[in-house]
Amino acid sequence: MKPVIFENTQVVLTLAPNSQSFIDYTVRSSGRTFTLGAPTAEIDGHTVKLQPSSFRVAAEPRRLRGGSTEYAAEAAVTVNGAELLLTLKVRLTDDNPVVRFQYALSSNEPLRLTKTQGRDELTYFTLSHAELPQAKEIRFSEFIDMVHSYCLSELPLRERDYAHGRSVMGPMLTGADDTHAFLTAYEHGSQVPDAFIEFRLQPGRGVALAAAKGNYLHGQPLHRPGHAGSAAFETVWFQLAAVEGNEDQLAEQYRSFVLHGMSENTESRKPYIFYNTWNLQERTKHWYKGKFLDAMNQERVLAEIDSAHRMGVEVFVIDAGWFEKTGDWRVNRERFPDGLKSIKAKLDGYGMKMGLWFEPTSAALSSSMAHKHHNEVMGRGGTKVDPRPVWETEESYYMCLVSDYADSFADELIRLVKEVGVTYFKWDWIAQYGCDDPTHAHGDDTHTQEERAHHYAFMMGRYMSRIVDKLCAACPEAIVDFDVTEGERYVGLGFLSSGKYFLINNGPYYQNYDLPGDLNDGNGNIFFYPGPARGWITRTPLNLDKWIPSVLYLTHYYPDQPSSHQLISLATLILGHNGVWGDLSTVSDEGLDNMNFILDKYKKVRDDITSATLKLTGTVGGSPEIYEKINADTGRGVVSLFAGSPGTYSYITERPVSPIRYASEGVTVTYDQDGYARIDAEFREMGAHLVFFGVE
Repeated sequence: MKPVIFENTQVVLTLAPNSQSFIDYTVRSSGRTFTLGAPTAEIDGHTVKLQPSSFRVAAEPRRLRGGSTEYAAEAAVTVNGAELLLTLKVRLTDDNPVVRFQYALSSNEPLRLTKTQGRDELTYFTLSHAELPQAKEIRFSEFIDMVHSYCLSELPLRERDYAHGRSVMGPMLTGADDTHAFLTAYEHGSQVPDAFIEFRLQPGRGVALAAAKGNYLHGQPLHRPGHAGSAAFETVWFQLAAVEGNEDQLAEQYRSFVLHGMSENTESRKPYIFYNTWNLQERTKHWYKGKFLDAMNQERVLAEIDSAHRMGVEVFVIDAGWFEKTGDWRVNRERFPDGLKSIKAKLDGYGMKMGLWFEPTSAALSSSMAHKHHNEVMGRGGTKVDPRPVWETEESYYMCLVSDYADSFADELIRLVKEVGVTYFKWDWIAQYGCDDPTHAHGDDTHTQEERAHHYAFMMGRYMSRIVDKLCAACPEAIVDFDVTEGERYVGLGFLSSGKYFLINNGPYYQNYDLPGDLNDGNGNIFFYPGPARGWITRTPLNLDKWIPSVLYLTHYYPDQPSSHQLISLATLILGHNGVWGDLSTVSDEGLDNMNFILDKYKKVRDDITSATLKLTGTVGGSPEIYEKINADTGRGVVSLFAGSPGTYSYITERPVSPIRYASEGVTVTYDQDGYARIDAEFREMGAHLVFFGVE
C-alpha cells in the first residue's frame, strides 16, 4: 500500500512511510527530510508504541476560513490484542512550510490510558537533532518581573544538555545546520517553568515531546459506549516547519503562518486601532478620587466615542461596569438607560466596532447563570471557592471553565452579538489554576485532588479556545482578547489559534521594584503617567515579534499632550500594539488632530508593517533605540527612533524602501543607489521620531 501524502508548494508530508517513521516532513525545494518517531502511551498498565503500519485517507480535504486546508487520515494499531484507531488531522497553509497536526485515539474495546507510577506516561512523538548542531529552546511565556510582562527567551541547547537528559519547556525547539532550519512546537500555554508538556532531551541529541502533567486522567477510557470510533483522547495541536535557509528565514515564515494560517478567526489578526475605557476608570479612581465605575455612564461614554473617532480609533471597548451583574451579562440600565443602543448607533455611524469587558469565570450570586450552573462553581479541597465582588458590582462565584458552564457562557456571548451588536470581547482575570472539584469534567473521586487540579489547569485553555471558536463560528467578525497582564496565565501558542493577547496593563507595581506600595495614595502602578518611561516597559516585549506578530499582543498608550509625549506613544503603538487609552476629555482639539494625523498615515501602510519582521538596533531605553518594520516585497513600512540623550543620530535601513515617505520634524532622509535610506534624526530632548515609507 502506498503511503498517504499531504503536500503544498513548500512541503511534502508522508505518513508512516516505514516502520521507523510516524511522519516524514520533506522540504520540497531541497528534498531534505526530517522524521518524527511514533507516539508511545501507557495503556492498561503497559507502555505501547503506537506505530501504524500504514494510514488511509479518512475524509475529503476541508477548506478552512483562515485559508488553510485540513486533511484527515487514520490507522489501526494493535494494543494488547485490541484494535486502537489513531486519527490524524493535518492542516496546511498555502505557500507556507508550517504544518499543524493533531491526533486522536479511540477504540471499540475497553482500553484505558493509565498512570501506574502516578505520572503522565505519554510521548507524543520523537525526533533527532543529531544533524542539527545549532539548537535552541524558544520560550514565549517567561514572565519578566522587571517589566511585569511575558517576553521572548531564546536559550541555546548545548551537547551536555542532551547528555544529561534535561527537559525543556519550549513550547518551541529549533535546530539548524549550514543549509536548513527546522522547528517543532506544541499549542498549549503556561508560565515558565510550570510545564504541562515538555521536550525531553536524550543522549545522542534525541528529543521526545512528552506529557509532563495533567494531559489525561488515570483510567481515562479510550472507548465511549454508543460512540464506536469517536475520539476518546485528543492531543493538542502540534507544529512542524523547515526551510532551506537559516533560523531568521524560518522565523519569517513562522510569523506569516501565525498571521495568515494558524487561526480560522481571521479578524483577530487585523491591525485595528483600539481604545479601552479602563485607564479612564483608573484615573477616575486614583486621580479624581471617585470610583472605578463613575465614568461608566451613557453620557460620558458617548463623549469618549466622539473623541476616539476624531483620533482615529476603530474599535471602542467599554471595560468593567457596563453590565448589571456577571454571569447574566445584561446591560446596566441605570448607567446605560437604552441598553447601549445609542452607543452602538454612534459607533455604527462612525464605522467603529463595539467591544465589551468580561470575566469568563465569574457569575454573580443572584444571576440565573449561577443558579443554572451551581454545581459548576469552582471547588478546592472539598469546598466551593468563596465569592468576591467584581469591580464594585455584586459578589460573584468563580465558575469552572472545564464543565458544562463553558457552553452556556459561549451562548451568552453569541446572544450579546445578536442583541447588543458587540463584536470585540475582552476577557479578564482567568487564572491557570482554580478548580479540583470531582464532579466536573476534569476528574472524579477516583482521582487525587492534585490530579484533578492539574487536569483542570491543562484543559482550561482548551475550553477557552472552544468558547472562542463557537463564538466565531456564529459570528465570524468577532475578536476575543485574553488579558495576560499578570503572571500565572495560559500563555504560549495555544490561545493564539483562536484569539489574541492583551499583554500589558500598567507594567510593574511598586513591589516589583522593592518600593513601598503606598507611595501613590493606593495606586500600586508605577508607570501610570504619560512620558517616555512607559515606553521602555512596553517596548521590551517587542522581541516576541520575531516569531509572533506584535498585533497579537495588544497594549495601550496614552494620548496625553504635549505633542512630544504623543509622538513617543504613537511611534511605539504603530509597531503593532495598536492600543490607546486615557481620559480623552483632557486631550485638546489639537491633540486629537495630532493623533489622527499620524494614525491616518499608519493605516495606509499598516498591512505592510504588520507583515514585516521587526528589526531592532540599540537597546531599550538607549540612545538611539531604533525599530524597523519594512515589508521586503513593497519597501513600505515604518522606522521608529527613540533617544534618551539629545543629539543627532543616523541610521541606514536594512531593506530598500519606497521613495515616498513622511518624516517627523527634525528628520532628514536620503537614499543610496540601491534604494536604502539614510535617516538623520535630531533630538533636542528625550523623545521619538518616525519615518513612514510608502505614504507622504
